[in-house]
Amino acid sequence: MKILHTADWHLGHQLHGHERRFEHDAFLDWLTDTIKTRQIDALLVAGDLFDTANPPASAWQQLYRFLARLRAEMPRLNMVLIGGNHDSPSKLDAPHELLRAFDLHLVGSISRDGEGRLETDRLLVPLQDREGKVAAWCAAVPFLRSSDLRVEPLEEGQDRLIEGVRQIYQEVLAQGRARCEPGQALIAMGHAYLAAGQLSELSERRVLGGNQHALPADIFATADYTALGHLHLAQSPAEGVHYSGSPLPLSLAEANYNHQVLEVRFEGGKLAGLERIPVPRAVEMIRLPQSTLEEALTAIEALSLPDCPQEAQPFLEVRLLLPKPEARIRERILAVMAGKPVRLARISTQYQGSGEGLADGRERRRLDELSPTEVFRLCYQRQFEGEPAAELVASFEEILEQVKESNT
Repeated sequence: MKILHTADWHLGHQLHGHERRFEHDAFLDWLTDTIKTRQIDALLVAGDLFDTANPPASAWQQLYRFLARLRAEMPRLNMVLIGGNHDSPSKLDAPHELLRAFDLHLVGSISRDGEGRLETDRLLVPLQDREGKVAAWCAAVPFLRSSDLRVEPLEEGQDRLIEGVRQIYQEVLAQGRARCEPGQALIAMGHAYLAAGQLSELSERRVLGGNQHALPADIFATADYTALGHLHLAQSPAEGVHYSGSPLPLSLAEANYNHQVLEVRFEGGKLAGLERIPVPRAVEMIRLPQSTLEEALTAIEALSLPDCPQEAQPFLEVRLLLPKPEARIRERILAVMAGKPVRLARISTQYQGSGEGLADGRERRRLDELSPTEVFRLCYQRQFEGEPAAELVASFEEILEQVKESNT
């Protein structure tokens, strides 16, 4: 049996104000072709289908169009999708019964009966091989919020959130294992942050209270394979436990990630192989090395790029290291970019100041020993290089006098 594991699509995402619909369309078309070419039996999407809890209508259309196309072209394909921390549980669950009629399993949240017992039936999905026989059971557990957890009395040193998540997975996986017949695999799905997982610089929100609540990988010890979402960098924090990573960069810091999906193969109910399939990049990202403004302008002017539609034009990040503030930075950059098939995504600026606080210097002085103008000069030097211009100091002193007069 072949399973394709992917996650963190973030449909509806914008990169510094730029739409990503073109890139998502290209990915979903490629994914459809890959599933057909490789004769995949089951598609697992481990959360964060959307970028926000209230995605635009176009993002919902992308998802439904993709699912409808797969069902029409591959009637026997198993499809299981779970909600992530970016998704709205109620919005994902709303069409659950309708989608299940087409053998599509979209799980936004867990549910409990009137006595508080976890309803595991909707979380356990049988996966059939191409002959129509059940080859695996999938424990499709969506992102768990604090309100989902019911914790028995804790022993000293136990964490309420971690133990609450553990109890849910223990129950669902135990029920799943009980349904497995000889030769059937048990696959866990989740959207969570595991201990030893590597976060991206800018993209993922820390979940379940932050890193102090990172989940231990032994929660999934009874599963034959664990398909996780949330971390955008593909990684395996423990044996048999894998993050597929996001299929496209969701921040400029992710430009050099090897974005991929995972093909997982089972034989006789056991993991038999795993292949990482690179996702083609539909839109490139150009990150200029940190430099002065003049050097950056020269580098932009030297860019030689082929013509392409606007939605396919590369994103450009300009990273500046300046001794002091400069006027009209964005205007000058846009002027040099004029006529070039490239989109400005971000200008990041750092200054060559000392970075020292008022109490960090060699000659430590009490704040009450300094005049307001001296404090202003020191703060300027902390962020920028050199002394503030005389006109800037004069403006500060003028504002200072106005403040003093207003307080008298």
